[in-house]
Amino acid sequence: MQMGKKCKLALAVGMIAAVVTGVVGCGSSNSNNDKVIRVGAETTFPPFEFVENEKYVGFDLDLADAVIKQMGGKMEFKSMGFDALIPAIQSNQIDLIASGMDATPERAKKVLFSEPYFEQNGYVIVVKKDNDNFVIKYETKDQKGVASAEVIRGADGDFSQETHEKLMDAHELRKANKDSLKYALYNVLVKLTGRTLPWGNLTGIRPAKLAMGMIESGMKNTEIAQEMRERYLVSAKKTALAITIANRERALLQDIDYEHGYSLYVGIPFCPSICLYCSFSSYPLKLWAKRVDEYLDALCLEIRETARMMKNYKLDTIYIGGGTPTTLEPYQLKRLLDQLGESFGFDGLVEFTIEAGRPDSITREKLETIKEFPVTRISVNPQTMNQDTLEIIGRRHTVAQTIEAFHLARELNYNNINMDLIVGLPGEDISKVKYTLEKVKELSPDSLTVHSLAVKRAARLNMFKDKYQEMTFENNQEIMDLTQQTAYSMEMGPYYLYRQKNMKGNFENVGYAKVDKAGIYNILIMEEKQPIIALGAGGSSKLVFDHGKRIERVENVKDVTSYIARIDEMIERKRTGIGTWL
Repeated sequence: MQMGKKCKLALAVGMIAAVVTGVVGCGSSNSNNDKVIRVGAETTFPPFEFVENEKYVGFDLDLADAVIKQMGGKMEFKSMGFDALIPAIQSNQIDLIASGMDATPERAKKVLFSEPYFEQNGYVIVVKKDNDNFVIKYETKDQKGVASAEVIRGADGDFSQETHEKLMDAHELRKANKDSLKYALYNVLVKLTGRTLPWGNLTGIRPAKLAMGMIESGMKNTEIAQEMRERYLVSAKKTALAITIANRERALLQDIDYEHGYSLYVGIPFCPSICLYCSFSSYPLKLWAKRVDEYLDALCLEIRETARMMKNYKLDTIYIGGGTPTTLEPYQLKRLLDQLGESFGFDGLVEFTIEAGRPDSITREKLETIKEFPVTRISVNPQTMNQDTLEIIGRRHTVAQTIEAFHLARELNYNNINMDLIVGLPGEDISKVKYTLEKVKELSPDSLTVHSLAVKRAARLNMFKDKYQEMTFENNQEIMDLTQQTAYSMEMGPYYLYRQKNMKGNFENVGYAKVDKAGIYNILIMEEKQPIIALGAGGSSKLVFDHGKRIERVENVKDVTSYIARIDEMIERKRTGIGTWL
């Protein structure tokens, strides 16, 4: 049965009322009839706002432009991340948000919303009380059939508004029925396309967490395998991988105190250049170099205040990521690490990781500075060892620099070095992946993380996809098997796993490591066993309640300028969230 579903999408405005009434203070103007209204939006939401032929277009932009012209003004447009829009209003960087945005009570405290201007229709599947199955019928030009799955009894088929409201409130019923509906729908799609997916109908990013939960409930490996194969239709190969990793994770985490321990993430949002596929909150160092010290001022303040909040709890792991932490100058690295040591202390750490990351950011002086502190693990990340691919994706370093940086780290007695690779990069077939793996094997890192390319909304590869239409992207099970075989030949076993939306081939990211070289932080953030307190621009703290049954997030703004200007607010957000957790 079809039913209309309202979705409130609205323009959000900051001080637009002031503009309407002609009050000075919103935007800039040369005259009363030539007001400049600064408009912001995240241009990754077609047809409302998106990029076409390297121009910003969409319904929301047209609407905003029409309203501003009617007011006698002129629109000045800025593209920015969605999370930065409201902070940009509050810091007076823009005057109006032209973006589909739900008018939540929390947002309504900060900005003024227009009336909703768009309603989205949806569909609801209703099952009679005496029905035991979801039955999905399909018919095409060439074939027809039925797929079904057992469900918990639902609402009566005599649908009314009252019934709908009850359904909407029945969260537990929805959870119970979701897997069955996915099962039936997946089977329909298999019959229509002739394709199966390696992870079956699983859509979450943590398959190993699912397997871990079943292990902790007392199920045997064979029982878990049967559940994943029959209920989620996961392939035999991926089922075995998930169970293998879940068991290794459990062994690695056996000494971690979930109740009284926590981990710390510190974000450095600067990079030598922004890669074609990157969707992280990264800023090119060349343009931001003069503000790095100012950023560190804010970050060090957040470090000091957060340490006070967590003084009665044990810090297990520290992970400094980004961006590229080694874009910092040696004195800046020392300042950051000194502050962490003074505020949190390093005694009792299980692991301390710094993503050295980009080889073109690594120098002897920086590695020597890091070596002054009890850092146990670093990354030197090539992504690929094919020079032509590096140039295509915008990594402005050479293969030779990768090799040089790795050897330099070994010379300075770093004994736990990770290397990140990406499969599915533009133009890379299995022969190029094989070449990369051969070169990496020659270096013999201690761990290897293999990522399947995922093109996210905010990546240039997606935003300007018309420009890259001729690029080819290849990932398949043969390539994934090759990476696994190479890792095994280097005496590495898989230890953590996660998935993302829009991954080439619908595969996974896998971390491989030698004995005693696994990244504990990587496991903790995926399995959500203990709180992860995140510091810096774009940091997303995860607070774990009820033994992992409930996760609450505390977000820092992504925009560096807003983070610096609003650092006191970021600290108070954290204080409130941590206070709830405590």
